[in-house]
Amino acid sequence: MVRNRQSRIKNYFAENRLFAVRSVIAGVMAVALLLVVGARLFYLQVLKHDYYATLSQGNRIRTEPLPPSRGLILDRHGVVLADNRPAFQIELVREQVGDAKALDATLAQLVGIGLLHAEEVGNIRRTILLHKVYESVPVKLQLTEEEMALFAVHRYQFSGVDIRTRLARHYPLGESAVHAIGYVSAINEADLKQIDSDEYAGTSLIGKLGVEGAYEQQLHGRRGSREILVNAAGRPVDKIGELKVPLEVRPPVAGDDLILGLDIRVQKVAEDALAGRRGAVVAIDPKTGDVIAMASLPGFDPNGFVRGLTLSQYAALRDDIDIPLLNRALRGAYPPGSTVKPLYALAALKYNILTPSQEEFCGGFFTLPGSSNRYRDDKKHGFLNMRQAIAQSCDVYFFRVAERLGITRMDEFMKAFGYGSLTGIDIPGEKAGLYASPEWKKHAFKRAADQVWFPGETISMGIGQGPITVTPLQQAHFAAEIAERGQVIATPRLVSAIRTAGSSEIVPRAPRLLKPVDIATSDQWDVITDGMVGTMSMPGGTGFASGVGARYKIAGKTGTAQVFTIKQTDSTRAKIVDERRRDHAWFIAYAPADDPKIAVAVLVENGGFGAAAAAPIARKVLDAYLLGPDVPADPKKPVVPPAEHIAAVAAGSGPAPL
Repeated sequence: MVRNRQSRIKNYFAENRLFAVRSVIAGVMAVALLLVVGARLFYLQVLKHDYYATLSQGNRIRTEPLPPSRGLILDRHGVVLADNRPAFQIELVREQVGDAKALDATLAQLVGIGLLHAEEVGNIRRTILLHKVYESVPVKLQLTEEEMALFAVHRYQFSGVDIRTRLARHYPLGESAVHAIGYVSAINEADLKQIDSDEYAGTSLIGKLGVEGAYEQQLHGRRGSREILVNAAGRPVDKIGELKVPLEVRPPVAGDDLILGLDIRVQKVAEDALAGRRGAVVAIDPKTGDVIAMASLPGFDPNGFVRGLTLSQYAALRDDIDIPLLNRALRGAYPPGSTVKPLYALAALKYNILTPSQEEFCGGFFTLPGSSNRYRDDKKHGFLNMRQAIAQSCDVYFFRVAERLGITRMDEFMKAFGYGSLTGIDIPGEKAGLYASPEWKKHAFKRAADQVWFPGETISMGIGQGPITVTPLQQAHFAAEIAERGQVIATPRLVSAIRTAGSSEIVPRAPRLLKPVDIATSDQWDVITDGMVGTMSMPGGTGFASGVGARYKIAGKTGTAQVFTIKQTDSTRAKIVDERRRDHAWFIAYAPADDPKIAVAVLVENGGFGAAAAAPIARKVLDAYLLGPDVPADPKKPVVPPAEHIAAVAAGSGPAPL
């Protein structure tokens, strides 16, 4: 069977007509779209030319932070202790450098041409990554002329890296008072977590330690900003063409100036007197708490931290056996030695343990009842009353005082004056020291055997040994409390006044007074004052040699703090050859004794006897402050106490006025 097939004839005419229609529609649409694009181009390039030209110019504007000028630090006489100087530094903008690989390559290039040390790169990289990509981050501070020239030669190799002019901190007196003033250094990773990064944009340094750290907010000021034109590489350029683009500028506000109670002339006298030894000198105004001098030796040059120390340079400072980075005035904790005796004598009067005229015999050693252990004195003093015991610093006398007082009353009395507590000075880092007690022992030790309080510990505490430590700052504070008889007790402070930026008016800060210590009568305080004056003015007084020739009355107390324990059978410590195992030397004083204007504490590490090592330093500080630069003490005209003065001391009725 044959299937019928239908043949379809192709209609060429219809296909041509359909193609023609589609072509016309496509052409119309293309023309319409071209007209739309043309119209848009006409609108943008002709009608809106001025608007978009201005906008495109505006895209080349970058807002640059203007860091504020850091406030000055001055001493009480207006001597500048910290100021600012123009300096050049290399800064990097990560956005213009590129990705992480480009950043690493850029830092490697800076190392390659000798502008960075390889050991610094890790910290610098972390700091850069913590900033926003558009922020300019310093990578090299305080360039020398040679370093600037070196970078200029290779500048074409770096995108996003440039030299900028900034104000850098400068300490014109170098090491002097460095532990009190503190220093500034580059903002690091830890700093960025604590500060407002926007407020510190453009600022490369921040206060560390001392006044610089404690008063960072006042010293820093408030940043400003300005708009600048930049090219494609991000570098500033002048305006191009006739189009004027308004550039806004918001000026920064400088930080406040701080006026310290520090007298830099007295400070340098203290540092010169202590030179070559390890130790500290702190002098305080008893009525206001103003720190007149705060010396801690050895020190270091803070300008090195401003420039930026390498890891090896910092390690050399950190690992130095003499610990120059340690502020001994605030953080050096030492046994106070015999400097505690005046207050223990006052406690004996308060609790009616002894009377001022009651005599005790010193045969050169003391033993507890039922014990053969001998607690030695440096010599046999014979019979002494309370004033003489203070002046001659008799250990046996105060062993008896401690035994009769007991640790409970000693702890209560001494802590009323602040032993074992912070003074509250206005800079960070202070150490509290220690005044131990049976209660303290129970918390300090886990084993029951270690928690037992022994009578021998009470005896040792009676002469400032054993589990008792103080700092030189606390010692000066205690001397000020004795000077004011516990009534006017001001918290120690370094900053005494503030001057607002742009103003000539100095605004004093009111002293922060503590609650008075009403713990003794006026007559009882007289006994303590008499004993301390006798230390300096009575033949046989431990500080007599340093008091000779004074034009004012000094009340003082020497002290020797044991570092290395010797056998009971040894009667001298001169056998200790290793200098670092020798006793620490202490001296506290206030003057004039009848109208105190300054209280001072001196510590000489491993200095031996306080009378020989520490007291002469204190005398120089007292002379410098009380007599002034033009009236030096005349050692050729010694003031020898009259016979009636010596007789009064011997009789126990107190020194007659000199």
